[in-house]
Amino acid sequence: MIKTKKILTVFILITGLIMANDVENKKAVFAAGCFWGVESTFQQMDGVKSTTVGYIGGKVKNPSYELVCTGLTGHAEAVEVEYNPKVISFEKLLDTFFELHDPTTLNRQGPDIGTQYRSAAYFSNDEEKKLIESKISLLNESGKFNSRIVTEIEEITEFYNAEDYHQDYYKKRGIDGCAI
Repeated sequence: MIKTKKILTVFILITGLIMANDVENKKAVFAAGCFWGVESTFQQMDGVKSTTVGYIGGKVKNPSYELVCTGLTGHAEAVEVEYNPKVISFEKLLDTFFELHDPTTLNRQGPDIGTQYRSAAYFSNDEEKKLIESKISLLNESGKFNSRIVTEIEEITEFYNAEDYHQDYYKKRGIDGCAI
């Protein structure tokens, strides 16, 4: 009985240590035009656990793709990225976001035109907001782009998952992704 108690005590201590060192994944949300290509890019990054395409920033609850495409709901096509902050930082995700689209075009990415295709980076706390603001300022000062960045900076609000056929769109079709 004493040996069983010792083993149980050691097991509980080890489990507690493992749980204490286990990092809780975080979520980030980015809108950069058509969500299929954005999702594909983030899925390929080390430390990204999962991605979900959907809609954010609008006035209608549970919008459909067809409704969002009208531009009347105020939603943006976006990607929710679940990531391990011990492997990849929010700042690295932000760097990738600004590399994968043109943040200087208002409500447009490539051939896709409308408010649903706007550039937007969403924050969940003041630190993330400051990182986004700082990155935009640095990029504007760097001269990397010919025009000023029009990326919206918004607090994360209700994120609505897009329909199942939009999730992992490129993987389902055997395509690596796209670039604008």
